[in-house]
Amino acid sequence: MGGGPLASSNARVFQIGVCMLFNSHLFIFLFLPLALGIYFFACAMSHRVGVYALITASLVFYACYDTRYIALMLSSILFNYGISCLLARSLGGTASLRRRLLVTAGVGLNIALLGYYKYTDFFITNVNSVFGATFALQHILLPLGISFFTFQQIGYVVDVYKGENSPPHLSEYGIFVLFFPHLVAGPIVHNKEIIVQFQDDTLKTPRWANLYEGLALFCVGLFKKVALADTFATYVGPGFDGAAPHFLLAWGSSLAYTMQIYFDFSGYSEMAIGLACMFNIKFPQNFNEPYRALDIQDFWRRWHMTLSRFLRQYLYIPLGGNRKGWGRTLLNLFITFLLGGIWHGASWCFVIWGVLHGAGIVAHRLWSQRGLRLPKPLAWGATFLFVNVAWVFFRARTLDAALAVLGGMVGLNGVLLPKSLAALAPLLPSLKLSDRPFVLDALVVVALVDVALRPWKDILERYVPGGLRPAGYAGLFLVAIFCGNKISEFIYFQF
Repeated sequence: MGGGPLASSNARVFQIGVCMLFNSHLFIFLFLPLALGIYFFACAMSHRVGVYALITASLVFYACYDTRYIALMLSSILFNYGISCLLARSLGGTASLRRRLLVTAGVGLNIALLGYYKYTDFFITNVNSVFGATFALQHILLPLGISFFTFQQIGYVVDVYKGENSPPHLSEYGIFVLFFPHLVAGPIVHNKEIIVQFQDDTLKTPRWANLYEGLALFCVGLFKKVALADTFATYVGPGFDGAAPHFLLAWGSSLAYTMQIYFDFSGYSEMAIGLACMFNIKFPQNFNEPYRALDIQDFWRRWHMTLSRFLRQYLYIPLGGNRKGWGRTLLNLFITFLLGGIWHGASWCFVIWGVLHGAGIVAHRLWSQRGLRLPKPLAWGATFLFVNVAWVFFRARTLDAALAVLGGMVGLNGVLLPKSLAALAPLLPSLKLSDRPFVLDALVVVALVDVALRPWKDILERYVPGGLRPAGYAGLFLVAIFCGNKISEFIYFQF
């Protein structure tokens, strides 16, 4: 069966385009300064020239990953813009047959495009498995960022259908989709947040306050990615990619991945928000200390907030939301999270991850309806444990690998002690010794959970005197630049 994110066939995209990652020296020291300088120079000539310059820079950024899908992306933009223009010109209100056909065609073809590139081989594999067929896999290369720019355009078409906005100039719609900070991995921005900013002539000159704020966020995000996420990644592989892990290795690896994905994706989001801020564009917040959550609903209010907003606005509410009775509300919640899991990737592991979170949300609603409450420490512990267990399915290459890790976490694969605890061996003869300090690994991971709960930028802004804060950000930047031994892709680039 299909594997987790690391098993996806689009890994070849990263081999082609690893040079233009946000954490690469090429991006930091060449592309970004050039893009900023060219954009503001072009804006000095005219608003439209500035937008065209930024579209060009964004296309160059994307082309560094793979030039083969530039035409696909541009075709997608032209198609959705055309549908939106037809919707805006249609008469008869949102109930008219013409408008319903147009919005159905727009949303349907976007979903079909995403389905073809992302799920064709998954579908063929399962058909072959269930029916004993021998259909050949297509090995379709996944266009980078297709899940994100498809979702944004679906939202735009639906909003035009509902009469909430009208199509702007094609260039402004194009930069809404193509703006490189969010192009390949979000945040999932709303058209009403972004297009109006690119239409504001007062934002077409450099603002030093925004440059400082953007650089500060970028440095924090870069440090999270290189110094923390990539370090935690070294602890993840032994448990997920080897033989059946024993108790301490399974827990150490699962906790390490829980921290890796947080620092990786929140780091990317902060870098993206910071980059946009340098261009005087404000992106929505995407993380709000999610591992402080006291229940699973609270977790999803804090984790990947723009995805949660999109699923609520364009899936949960159209399904009926909470307007059709208690039972239907629970079903709508479950379906929303199930489809959210499927959106993440073509794998049964992602399906199970979505099912777990859907079931968790339903259980929380039932629990809350009865007025039941846990003490805060227990509520936090139960939520964090649930999220950590669910991440096992998100990370595992295959369903068998996920079950092996979970088996190790409950002791089915035995227990190894580090040699530092060899004195306990006579007391526990069934235990074996290991050269790796797994207990220390696990304790470090658990201790660093506390780090994840505190936004680095807030710490610097609150406790470091104003004159020293730039030095603090510069320190984080230098650590990230000189301590990273390799340039690694971001986890969410695979979706």
